[in-house]
Amino acid sequence: MTDVIRVPNAKIALSTASVYPERTPDAFELAARLGYDGVEVMVGADPVSQDIDVLERLVDHYQLPVLAVHAPCLLVTQRVWGRDPWAKLVRARKAAERLGAETVVVHPPFRWQRDYARDFEIGLARMRDETDVIFAVENMFPLRARGTEVVPYSPGWDPVDQDYPQVTLDLSHTAVSGSDALEMAEKLGDRLAHLHLADGVGTTNKDEHLVPGRGNQPCARMLERLASTGYGGLIVLEVNTRKAAGRTERIDDLAEGLAFARLHFAASSTT
Repeated sequence: MTDVIRVPNAKIALSTASVYPERTPDAFELAARLGYDGVEVMVGADPVSQDIDVLERLVDHYQLPVLAVHAPCLLVTQRVWGRDPWAKLVRARKAAERLGAETVVVHPPFRWQRDYARDFEIGLARMRDETDVIFAVENMFPLRARGTEVVPYSPGWDPVDQDYPQVTLDLSHTAVSGSDALEMAEKLGDRLAHLHLADGVGTTNKDEHLVPGRGNQPCARMLERLASTGYGGLIVLEVNTRKAAGRTERIDDLAEGLAFARLHFAASSTT
């Protein structure tokens, strides 16, 4: 008998957030240099991340596609593309359509966004009917203080419990929430459309986004599991390199993350 390694067709992208404090053009440069299949644009404070014309020029210059757009859902991006959360999603969808990206990553609403939260599932369903772009809702995590758990999201932080057709699974967020990432993937089944590859050790309230293999999350087993099931969604390295001593160390981290993904995203079959 011979073990044959089969590598599924899913692409591996670099999140532009992974190069911070460098900027979006630097993410394109490094992704192209290191051999990523494309980028996920985190729409944020960097004006380039908000400008579709400039992003199109970067795609042409580096011959590297935008595979996903992360809508500006963070607390620090509340004013990016306006304050209306639905308007943000519409702009993210239009950006994805223009750039040829297949996925928009979106967070569940904050609890204080009551109207948005109330209509979230219905609104997403309506938007899905208008486009081929996938809206993949990301798992988040509760916050803890003095033994009390606070959930800042509505209807909740865990998309497994909701009826979203497509979901993003973030392995740094599973560390913070103390979730079993493999069990979540099993329960999600075909709804798992997007993976944020990162790691963490589960420090309370700290979203670490470590390079995969540097925490306690089952990053390797997750990739192997997805490969064995013929996963066809996106794998996106979304790590924190802010503490890198310099650009060389940042590049090393991003190269290590890509090598980890390529190594483990393969399925073995016996013939």
